[in-house]
Order: sequence, then C-alpha cells, then structure tokens
Amino acid sequence: MSLPICGLLLSLAGGVTTGLAQGKYMTQKGVVSFFSSSILEDIEAHTEQAAGLIDLQTQQLAFSIPIKSFQFKRTLMQEHFNENYMDSDRFPKSSFRGKILDFDPATLASGQSQRVTVEGDLTIHGVTKHLTVTGALQQQSGQLMVNAYFSVAPADYGIEIPLLVRENIAKIVGIKVVMSCEAVSQLTAK
Repeated sequence: MSLPICGLLLSLAGGVTTGLAQGKYMTQKGVVSFFSSSILEDIEAHTEQAAGLIDLQTQQLAFSIPIKSFQFKRTLMQEHFNENYMDSDRFPKSSFRGKILDFDPATLASGQSQRVTVEGDLTIHGVTKHLTVTGALQQQSGQLMVNAYFSVAPADYGIEIPLLVRENIAKIVGIKVVMSCEAVSQLTAK
C-alpha cells in the first residue's frame, strides 16, 4: 500500500497499534468497478486494489483507490481513461471519507446483513463532492463484508469528455463497491 493511502487510513484509525480495540476493519484488496452504457460500446473497468478502513466504534470510514489500478478489457480504453479523462498522473487516486449514519451493532452482531446509509466526501479527479450512499454491512467468518452501489456524473468532477465522443458516452456512471475487511487486530497479529 502506498504511503499516502496508508497515512490516510492510519489517521482515521487514530494511529493503529498492536492491542487495538475491536471494531476496526481494514482491507487493501477491495474490489471497485464502474460501468457506463454507451451507444457504441459499454465501458467497464475494475480494480482489486481499493484500500479501506472502517471503525465501527466511531462509525467513520475511509477508502482510497489508485486510479491507474483500474483494468479494462481493452488496453486502448485503459490508456484513454488514464491520459484523456482521469489525468491519472496529476490525480493518482480517488478517495472517500465519511460516516455511517444508521448503524445498529446488534443487527451486525447477529450475522444478518444490515442496510446502512453513509454520508461523506468523494474526491475524484481532484474535485470533492459531498454525497450520501446506501449500502450493506455484514459480519461473516470474522470479516466485515461491505457492499454498495451508487452513481456519479463525470461532469460533476471536472472530467471532460472530448466533443468527438461526448454523445457516445453515458452522462452517469454506476460504481459498485465490494470489500471483505479483516479485523485490524487480526492484521497486527500476523
């Protein structure tokens, strides 16, 4: 994990050390994908390098994704994404930092999936927007499973689509997040 991502996650955790209290979960292998339907061709990419930390005690969370880690089915599409749209050298990561609004520890402890609402700041392409996202949390085999689906408009984040292809690319992109987070105390014991 890169130092900036690690620093963001550790600052949220309040300085992770050995002997942590229960309730903090972390991953470095979260899966994030996006999908955009278009007239000419659907655009889809995914990464398995999303880093995240969730603190159930404070109900805070943070996620960070290296933009260049998104994989496309076509190399040219990936190149255009990084160079022409996301300017990945200038804006190397996307991040979200927020708070779970409606968390019920009893439901989570029972092993049932719990719908939650998360509110926070999403930064893409150097632009930060406040948003509210619904998702689900579930404890399963000592891990915290995180699932969410939401939509963003590239234009809201200053992502310019060239005029030549503007009508062929959807104005809204669907984003799917699936993460399996380990208890931080388990990670420090390894």
